Amino acid sequence: MSSDTTDASTSPPTEGLTRSITGRLLFFYVLGDVLGSGVYVLIGLVAGAVGGAFWIAFAAGVALATITGLAYAELATKFPQAAGASLYVGKAFKNPALTFLVTICSLSAVFAASGSLATGFARYFGSVFGLVPTLLVTLVFIALLTLVNFVGITESVVVNLVMTIVEVTGLVVVVVIGILVVARGDTDFSVLTSFTAEGNPVFAVVAGVALAFFAMTGFENAANVAEETIDPSRNFPRALIGGMLAAGVIYVLVAVSAALVVPVATLAGADAALLEVVRADVLPGPVGVMLTIFAFIAMVAITNTTLVSVVTQSRILYGMARVDVVPAVFAKVHPTRRSPYVALLFSAVVVGVLLVLGDLVTRAGGADLVGRLATVTVVFLLFIYALVIVSALRLRNEVGSGDSYRANTALLCVGVVGNAVLLVYVVVDDPGSLWWVAGLLALGAVLYLAQRVVAGRRTATLSTDRRS
Repeated sequence: MSSDTTDASTSPPTEGLTRSITGRLLFFYVLGDVLGSGVYVLIGLVAGAVGGAFWIAFAAGVALATITGLAYAELATKFPQAAGASLYVGKAFKNPALTFLVTICSLSAVFAASGSLATGFARYFGSVFGLVPTLLVTLVFIALLTLVNFVGITESVVVNLVMTIVEVTGLVVVVVIGILVVARGDTDFSVLTSFTAEGNPVFAVVAGVALAFFAMTGFENAANVAEETIDPSRNFPRALIGGMLAAGVIYVLVAVSAALVVPVATLAGADAALLEVVRADVLPGPVGVMLTIFAFIAMVAITNTTLVSVVTQSRILYGMARVDVVPAVFAKVHPTRRSPYVALLFSAVVVGVLLVLGDLVTRAGGADLVGRLATVTVVFLLFIYALVIVSALRLRNEVGSGDSYRANTALLCVGVVGNAVLLVYVVVDDPGSLWWVAGLLALGAVLYLAQRVVAGRRTATLSTDRRS
């Protein structure tokens, strides 16, 4: 292990990441991360897959994700360290190859999610400012968020808090519009039990859950800042589960409101479905002005989620570099800002390459980049979630750091089955996503080989020094 890695893993707390995130900040961190990725980006796709009853898909996705969150809460309070799922699987299975695979899957998931969200941001941006090259907007967007995170984790989480308040305000506007439409007395509530697909409605709901699950992803990112959370054994479970449940309630209310205000076919065909709710012209004032304001709110929401993804990418690399799973250079922390700057820069470059390649594929007639990268994210995360729950069960008797939360065993078993079934469905439904999965895993193989080469050279140098 290099001197950089050794220093990072053995130095006093003041030399590493700073514990500066309170339980309240973490709650909004989770809430903001979850909300921005689904309601503002994918709600139209979920409506198209299910029909007017698409709120059921969100409710089911919330339930499955929350069960998985219980496992994360137990493990994060037992082992409050950066690295998240990779750390848990490594401790549970003690298999370096599997640990490395989970690390790369975790990285790949946030890389793909960042690309999907950045593209969604660019579309809202274009609706306000006109014709601006989408690729240019996405690349500048990722660069700016990387810079914000470089300034420091506390500043990043405070920015996250402000943006969460803004995006929740936007969702409240949608719910208010729904209430006003209901108050008129001409609402058709039967739409809330209608399904688009023919045959068994269960399959329609499963299709919707596969999309809606992306809306609930993001809660796992909180595990990667457990090391920077004040009193994690007390604050982490409350903030994580509370944030997820709050997001779930908001999702269902927004879905019901959207279904009651706008025809499902219109929602399904829109790039920005919630703008269609505002376009219904229920609120007082010029509809054009309201659409512009809401577009800005949507951009804030997407920025919020993407910011958390940028934080997560660097923390995964940082945490695993400390245990010599990836090259030790990723454990380097800036001497004044205390940010893992090498990991931040590397992550920004990878997401940038994904965006460039995705733009080329889309121009050549390929699948829509937002939906495709969302699917890739879900493939990686469902695999990780199932392993994390199994890890929680295997580590039940492991002694951790102080008191830890203990999840219900029966619920965890349900979570394993649910994640596995949904993973199979997503892969079968969109086999083209496997090419992107393979490409990101190939990047992991490059990191693995680089680490092996560096470790081999280090060993050879030490052997030469000893003989001399």
